Amino acid sequence: MTSRTSARIAVLVAGAAALAFALAGCSGGSGSGSAAGDSSPAADKPVAGGNLTFAISSELGCIDPQQIGNNDDIAIARQTVASLTTQDPKTGEIKPWLASSWKVNDDASSFTFTLRKGASYSDGTPIDAESVKENFEGIQALGAKATLGSTYLSGLKDVNVIDPQTVQIDFDGPSAQFLQATSTFSLGLVSDASTKLSVADRCAGKFAGSGPFTVKSFTPQSQAVLAKRDGYSWGSSTNAHTGAAYLDSVTFKVVPEASTLTGSLSSGQIDASADVQVTDLPQFDGNGFWVLNRTNPGVVYNLYANAKNPILADQNVRQAISKAIDRDAEAKLLTKWDKPATSVLSSSTPYWTDESSLLTQDVAGAKKLLDDDGWKVGSDGIREKDGQQLSFKLVYWQPSNDELQLVQQELKAIGIDLQLKQTTIADATATNNGTQALSWGNLTRADPDVVRTVFSARATQNNNHRAVEPVDDLLDQQAATTDQKTRQKLVDQATQTLIKEGWSIPVYQLSTTIAASSKVHDLKFEASSRLDFYDAWLSK
Repeated sequence: MTSRTSARIAVLVAGAAALAFALAGCSGGSGSGSAAGDSSPAADKPVAGGNLTFAISSELGCIDPQQIGNNDDIAIARQTVASLTTQDPKTGEIKPWLASSWKVNDDASSFTFTLRKGASYSDGTPIDAESVKENFEGIQALGAKATLGSTYLSGLKDVNVIDPQTVQIDFDGPSAQFLQATSTFSLGLVSDASTKLSVADRCAGKFAGSGPFTVKSFTPQSQAVLAKRDGYSWGSSTNAHTGAAYLDSVTFKVVPEASTLTGSLSSGQIDASADVQVTDLPQFDGNGFWVLNRTNPGVVYNLYANAKNPILADQNVRQAISKAIDRDAEAKLLTKWDKPATSVLSSSTPYWTDESSLLTQDVAGAKKLLDDDGWKVGSDGIREKDGQQLSFKLVYWQPSNDELQLVQQELKAIGIDLQLKQTTIADATATNNGTQALSWGNLTRADPDVVRTVFSARATQNNNHRAVEPVDDLLDQQAATTDQKTRQKLVDQATQTLIKEGWSIPVYQLSTTIAASSKVHDLKFEASSRLDFYDAWLSK
């Protein structure tokens, strides 16, 4: 993935299924400048019609919502599927969409959804309980190819069709995260026939979705054109209108070169993008354009230490790395809205607590930890012990050069040599076989269970390659309770432990910034910071 605005990228780190992820605004007809929020403010009455052209910087060749994890692919696919529920971006509350109501048993192991009547897939077949069953069992069958959905359905035991409008989903244990998962694109619904398509055909957009747009054409690495679906009347309860989308179509153009993208937006060849370079954003902050920024929920950008590395197995070394980092300085390298990491979770994530007191730069403290461990400063300024230098290599694909180079300088100041190598996402994924000393990334999701996904030694990712420790019990327990106070306490205990033990070395919070022409209105973000074009419209 080659997105240029660092604040836009969200990454699923490490693990065989590693892929990327990530994503508010202002505007008005006058191009009134920037603002934080969840959508561009509407001006006047929405107008139906027109094509909105949105530039993306990369596209990996797949737009099946149940398989993808890349931000740009998600921007396309999210528009084609509806979900059982939706999540309020301001409160985090789960609200109705295709399901009009639901019940959850006491231990959060069984979920019963009542489906709204009259909704259908774009091939005309009804969205009923049987099709929910086909979808969820299909995602389970996709396994690792369903990068996110397979983790959301981990422990799925049975999907029972009670009647055409009622479906019961049972897990083999508590799964408190599942209700939020039903609001995501990863569990968005496609028609029964589509669940039986080949993986390749689904990636090529040949599926019939449940959302407000359908795939009109898709040319990998070039563009995707989505067409408004006539008759769509089941917009989510967090959207501003019902009925069909206002836009006739949305064209997603791949524009990989940064200056070309900026020039295309300036000249009106494209209407909006979330990939404008940080240095170019000020020219779109007013003057007929608007800029919108939102902190992405989920796990912030972290350095992940590999426990199998004999040096990084030492907690003192991990803590020294964390103490060496000036997180405020890191955030200043990004947009004016970006913030330093204050916890494992970003501040827009439900159950976030400010743990910034644990993340203060302490160079003297870092040096003392290494001194106490017997690491002596060598003639080149790099510490050594038993004939081995304190040196690590970090292979990454994200556009994080400036940020990581600052980390490199900060570590060098305490005697650690950090060698950086940027490569492609494919190469980084292929080489991330569990032997890398350090890895780099984040994961976007508006539920605290994202911490378990990324850090648990019992999870597939296990980014630290750790053996099971007491913190894993805390992560499991938070996933097994729906009591808010209890869950808050468990999430806090887990995140504090991960920071104190140096398994999480948070650096900065990811955010996404949209730059758009003033003729673009009501372009929204979901709670998980995914783009939502359903309410969007263009001035005539």
